[in-house]
Amino acid sequence: MENFIGKITRRSFLKTVSIASAAATTGLCGASANAAEFTFKYANNLPMSHPMNVRAKEMSDQISKESNGRVELQVFPNGQLGTDTDMLSQVRAGAIDFFTLSPLILGTLVPAAQISGIGFAFKDYDQVWSAMDGGLGIHVRKQIEAKSSLFAFEKIWDSGYRQITNSSRPIKTAEDLKGMKLRVPPSPLWTSMFRAVESAPTSINFAEVYSALQTKIVEGQENPLAVISTAKLYEVQKYCSITNHMWDGFWFLGNKKAFEKLPKDLQEIVTKAVNEAGLNQRVDVRKLNASLAGEMKGKGMAINDTDTQSFRTKLRAAGFYAEWKKKFGDEPWALLEKYTGKLA
Repeated sequence: MENFIGKITRRSFLKTVSIASAAATTGLCGASANAAEFTFKYANNLPMSHPMNVRAKEMSDQISKESNGRVELQVFPNGQLGTDTDMLSQVRAGAIDFFTLSPLILGTLVPAAQISGIGFAFKDYDQVWSAMDGGLGIHVRKQIEAKSSLFAFEKIWDSGYRQITNSSRPIKTAEDLKGMKLRVPPSPLWTSMFRAVESAPTSINFAEVYSALQTKIVEGQENPLAVISTAKLYEVQKYCSITNHMWDGFWFLGNKKAFEKLPKDLQEIVTKAVNEAGLNQRVDVRKLNASLAGEMKGKGMAINDTDTQSFRTKLRAAGFYAEWKKKFGDEPWALLEKYTGKLA
C-alpha cells in the first residue's frame, strides 16, 4: 500500500476501483457471503474513484475480517441515498448508520461545526491537523454529540483546500468575484463568505452541480481539486483559480443509538478501522490534489494563481471575521486562533 500511496494519481485510483466499483455502486461493498450479526449502511456523496471510497472499501473489508464476519459495513457512494441534506436527515433518524459530511453543511444542524471552515484561516496542513486532532476538533465533536443524535469519530477525513472554477474568467483578486453567480453548498458560512466578497452565492446540493454548471444556472463553483477532477467538472468549466480559500474535511458521523447496539469489542474494531482509514485517506487526498493541477490543464482547463491577501483584506473590511467571532463566541474563536494566529 505504501508504494501505491507514493505513486498516487487520479488514474491509479480509477484503476484500483474498477473491479470494486460495480459492487459498490449497488451498495454491496463489504457484503459478506454469510449473514452478519450487525449490518450497517454508510453513505457519502462522492464518486467511487475518490480516495474516500477507495479507503471506505478497505475499511469495510477490515471490519468484516477483524470482527470475524459479525459486522458488515455496506458502502453507498455517489449520493445514491439522496442529497447531503437528505442523508443528514436519514442518519439522524437511523435510516442510515454512518455518513461523511463537510463541517460546514453539518453547521446547519450543529452551528459550532462550521468553525474549521473560516475563510483563509489555515495556512497549511500542519495547522489543520494540529487543530482538528487537537483542541478545536475536540470542541466540535463535543458539540455534535451534545446537540444531535449523532457522534463523530476522532479523525476527521480530508477534502482538501478548496479552489474556484468558473466558465467566465480567471479569478486573480477578490474583485474578480464581484457579481459572479457561484454555486456553494447549503451552508450559512459559505454564503456569508462569498457575499462578503460581493459574489452571488447560490446553494445547490452537490448531486446537481454538474448539470447546474452545464446549463449555466451558475457560472462557477468551488471544491478541492480531487472533487473537481473525479466529478469531471473540467468538462463544464474553463477556468480554475488556485485560491486555497478554505480547508474542508468530512466528519465521519454515526447514529448514536445504532452504534451503541454493538458490543464494546466490536465498537473498538469499527472505531479503529474508521480512524485508520481516515488517516490513510488524508495522505491520499493531499497527494492526489497536488498531482491534479497539471492533469486538468491537460484536459483544457486554464489554471491560475491568486492574490490571497486581497481576499483577506476584503473579508476583514466587510466585517466577516468579526461577525463570525461573535457568532461562535470568544472561547471557540480563541481555540481557532491558537492554531491559525490572529484573524479578527
